[in-house]
Amino acid sequence: MTEQRTAAEPNDLGRYFIERVNAGDVDGLVALYEPDAVVAFPPGGLQAGHAEIRKMYERFVAAVPELSPGRQHPPLVSGDLAMTVATQTNGDLTVEVARRQPDGSWLWVLDQPALVA
Repeated sequence: MTEQRTAAEPNDLGRYFIERVNAGDVDGLVALYEPDAVVAFPPGGLQAGHAEIRKMYERFVAAVPELSPGRQHPPLVSGDLAMTVATQTNGDLTVEVARRQPDGSWLWVLDQPALVA
C-alpha cells in the first residue's frame, strides 16, 4: 500500500493515480475520488460511487498493469473546480474534474480515463 498523501494541487491526483496503480493499491485509488464520483471506465462502462469504483479497480489492478506517466497539461481551475487532462503514452487522453475539499485538498468528481485522441 502506498502512502496516502492528499492532493495539494489538482495535478497531484494524476501522479498519485500512476503510483497507486503500479503499487496495486486499490484503497489508495478509491481515496482519489469523492464518495459519489463517477468514472467512465472501462470504455463503455460507468462506475458511480466508491463501492462501484472499488470493484472496478480491484479488477483493473488484478491484471497487474504497469502504467507510465504521460504528459500532464496545466489544470484549468475555476474557484473550487479544476479540469485535469493528461496525454497518455499511447496518445489517448484522460480528462477529469476535481473539486477542492474543505481542507484545501483536491479529489476527482468525474473521470474519463480513456478518451481516444
